[in-house]
Amino acid sequence: MNILAVIPARSGSKSVKHKNIRNVNGKPMIAYSIEHALKSKYVNRVVVSTDSEQYADIARKYGAEVPFLRPEEYATDTAQDIDVFYHCLSYLKEKEQYDADIVVQLRPTYPIRQIEDIDSMIELLLQNESAESVRSIAPAKEVAYKMWHMDEQGFLTPIMKDIKECYNMPRQELPKVYYQNACIDIVRGQVILEQKSMNGTRILGYQMEHNYDIDTEEEFQKAELYLKVKAGGKRFVFDIDGVIAQLEPKLAYDKAKPNEPMIRIINQLYEYGNEIILFTARGYVTGIDWTDVTKEQLGRWGLKYHQLHFGKPNADYYVDDKMLSLNSLYDIF
Repeated sequence: MNILAVIPARSGSKSVKHKNIRNVNGKPMIAYSIEHALKSKYVNRVVVSTDSEQYADIARKYGAEVPFLRPEEYATDTAQDIDVFYHCLSYLKEKEQYDADIVVQLRPTYPIRQIEDIDSMIELLLQNESAESVRSIAPAKEVAYKMWHMDEQGFLTPIMKDIKECYNMPRQELPKVYYQNACIDIVRGQVILEQKSMNGTRILGYQMEHNYDIDTEEEFQKAELYLKVKAGGKRFVFDIDGVIAQLEPKLAYDKAKPNEPMIRIINQLYEYGNEIILFTARGYVTGIDWTDVTKEQLGRWGLKYHQLHFGKPNADYYVDDKMLSLNSLYDIF
């Protein structure tokens, strides 16, 4: 089958200027999506649709084809995906007699995605002959059943009307809703050319947990941080109490409970090939030796680490010019 990956990369981004070719951890952002497509076991052609010769040169450098420059009318803020993809497939059909059986859209604003997700979504479409497309989705944080339209006079109308007064119901009793996270979209080529649609009417959902789409400077920095720590080779130093273990009153360290979300993050950093060093001020004030208790706790909690150090001076504040906040780690994992 002809399974074509198309990476749409216009040059006119306003939120983060030239974000599609901006360096992220050492290479242009568009390079990541090209690499994702090339590593797929199903994708056998990778095309970048761009209006910029500069972008085209970068795309070719990283292994993609750029058989055309996108016409100006399809490179505006208001241009729709279907215009871009219909142009691409029509061009390839007319100029090369190439028909794409399946089209994979990989937006360049996703430098972080799993190759396994691309292949799993392709397999999902191949296994469901009646399906016309597959879209990546994620659980919505906001409940659509509690949302409203407001008219010019200020009166509200509920968005969702299939459940009576759903906006007054506990969220736990409402159906789960998802949003399309735009990471990966897969569609049959004939749906684009014959229906002039990016998805048709029979759309399968493929659930993901994380969303790394870049549309702001903050999201750019978050993605770059994730790529750096995932590359491994970095040294992370963690305090135990207040970070890995929950704080206990009266320095009762033997009763400390684990901070399980942080332990999962540290173990992931360890698996990525980073060095994990732990320190603690346990016993610095009282002189009590907490070594055996601490090692037993860390083992029981399943924490992976390389070194454990005792004796950091007790203080009210610590100042570190390389500080990485806990929230930053929670955000990227």
